[in-house]
Amino acid sequence: MLSRLMSSSIRSLDREYNCTVRLLDDSEYTCTIQRDAKGQYLFDLICHHLNLLEKDYFGIRYVDPDKQRHWLEFSKSIAKQMKSQPPFTMCLRVKFYPPDPVSLKEEITRYLVFLQVKRDLYHGRLLCKTSDAALLAAYILQAEIGDYDPGKHPEGYSSKFQFFPKHSEKLERRIAEIHKTELIGQTPETSELNFLQKAQTLETYGVDPHPCKDVSRNPAFLAFTPFGFTVLQGNRRIHFLTWEEVTKLKFEAKTFHIYATQSEDRKIILTYFAPTPEACKHLWKCGVENQAFYKLEKSSQVRTVSSSNLFFKGSRFRYSGKVAKEVMEQIQPFYSCPRAGMVPSRSCPSITHGPRLTSVPRTRRRAVHISIMEGLESLRDSAHSTPVHSVSHGDSFMSSRGQMDDGSEASVSAVISDETYSPSDSVLPTPVAEHGMEMPLARHLNGAPCSIDEEKESGSMREGQAESGPSRRALRKVRSKPSPSSDVEELNKFILSVLRLFLVTIGLLFALLLLLIMLTESDLDIAFLRDIRKTPEFQQFHFEYFCPLRQWFACKLRWMGGFLVSK
Repeated sequence: MLSRLMSSSIRSLDREYNCTVRLLDDSEYTCTIQRDAKGQYLFDLICHHLNLLEKDYFGIRYVDPDKQRHWLEFSKSIAKQMKSQPPFTMCLRVKFYPPDPVSLKEEITRYLVFLQVKRDLYHGRLLCKTSDAALLAAYILQAEIGDYDPGKHPEGYSSKFQFFPKHSEKLERRIAEIHKTELIGQTPETSELNFLQKAQTLETYGVDPHPCKDVSRNPAFLAFTPFGFTVLQGNRRIHFLTWEEVTKLKFEAKTFHIYATQSEDRKIILTYFAPTPEACKHLWKCGVENQAFYKLEKSSQVRTVSSSNLFFKGSRFRYSGKVAKEVMEQIQPFYSCPRAGMVPSRSCPSITHGPRLTSVPRTRRRAVHISIMEGLESLRDSAHSTPVHSVSHGDSFMSSRGQMDDGSEASVSAVISDETYSPSDSVLPTPVAEHGMEMPLARHLNGAPCSIDEEKESGSMREGQAESGPSRRALRKVRSKPSPSSDVEELNKFILSVLRLFLVTIGLLFALLLLLIMLTESDLDIAFLRDIRKTPEFQQFHFEYFCPLRQWFACKLRWMGGFLVSK
């Protein structure tokens, strides 16, 4: 009895879990949730805490012990989704980027999207040219410190801010020049709005890269944007399919398929391989949700999607929530959340709008705070997305010939690495410097730009050439040599496919046999059934097996009927 009481008291203590959600401004919201609380409950708590009404663009992200990222499903229990032990740690992030950020009705929503895109710029997910990078950084500077004041902002004040993974002095001077001359008089709200308008025009706006490999085993990044499906390889976008063209998304183990119809006579299938089956399933879920959100007219059109054509195989998933067109068509009035110093129509307790940074020491403290929080994020908010190390000035925003003869700027985006994801590094490096340094080594392998890791190998190869002089052809042969692990994986896939085919065949034959028995024992008068009934084998089966089995079932049914009547 005592042990039962103790166990019940322990269970009652475990009914509540502590949960910490890190917001977009790096502040934390801590709450206590019940053991059976669903994701929607936690999300509503956060939205109420932020006074956020346009909440359909946002989601809660967490990382499992295997470093795989997931979006919290609002219709399921939180405790069942989290594979780690409490207390739980999650992050509020923009899940669906607004196709037109200017059309957002509330200032608090625009500010949160601004923080997310600024984070993308800092981590290198938002690729851009030098001129665009300088303008975006100047908008951030204007939103943070306001108009340029010679008494408050000494020479080199823009270098105190960390806009990109790395940036050069030339870019810092250009940022300060734009801030001093072109943005005078802009309010923080206007600067943030202009920032979003400019970011929206970039190809990598809304990109959340998923590292994969193509059929040739070359590294690539798959991403879903408000406008369609994108494949990035090196510093180039090699595929782009609008959501109207994408017809189906499928996955099996590590293999991900995209079916698309670009015209009546042009249908394509793209195949990529994820690092793990869990990463592939996460990629498939993200694709299904983005396709439903951006493509459908109404949420009533959402259907349950299966990852396989066979009903007994694969995963099933259904997007739950509004679609983009429904969110954009909401006409109820919203009241924007004002910044500090304005008369508030409703409070914004967690988002620190003001006061803005007004001094260099405050700026330095903020930069240190960002670096610490990003270091924490590398442990909590990372998984199976591929980073790019913080590249040097020679690796990022490098022009092919530096300054052009006519003085115009020529910018080239940096390339992607295929290491383990860490948000403290850049996932898709943002080009942030531009100068006349030549590339240390031609970065072309099999006709495609190499990754930064390949650059490092190329650098080491160049150093080793003084001793042994290995050629690029030998390097290409070494890289094209298949690894034993890949051969084992291919063999396992083949064996599994053969076993699945065998089991499916046995199941179909058994179902056909049952159907044939039912038809032959029925009263149907068909020629081929009459022929079967006249065979001695059928007569033996009928009298020795079928009739005793039928009598046994009839006896059991009569017994159950009598038992129920007696009650």
